[in-house]
Amino acid sequence: MTSKRINPETLYPSVQYGFSHATLDESSGTLHLSGQVSWGKDYNVVGAGDVGLQARQSLANLRLVLEDQGLGPEAVLRLRTFIVNYNVSMLPAIGAELGAFYGDVMPASNTIVGVQALAMPEFLIEIEAVATTR
Repeated sequence: MTSKRINPETLYPSVQYGFSHATLDESSGTLHLSGQVSWGKDYNVVGAGDVGLQARQSLANLRLVLEDQGLGPEAVLRLRTFIVNYNVSMLPAIGAELGAFYGDVMPASNTIVGVQALAMPEFLIEIEAVATTR
């Protein structure tokens, strides 16, 4: 298997934290996108305390990785959404951001997982994806 590590300059540097933003399996065309949080390019938390705004930034970060590879939301095969202290009342805000991310594209599969914590206490949501380049 040949693979390529992807770290777009439009996103915050991640290698120093032990991960690349994505890895492409070149033999299958499968793109594995690391979980994205609400960090802006300069490590600023976007939408502190607001799960909807943090979902928007997380999805914007995913979009930047996809765009770096010439792809859009239509290439997404699945999402995994991790939400701190999940409560069903959070779904409308998160769902609205997912709808904006996909636009007219039929959404891919998504699993929502309630978690106790993420990498930093300010993060309320993390979204990872698998996409295809074919």
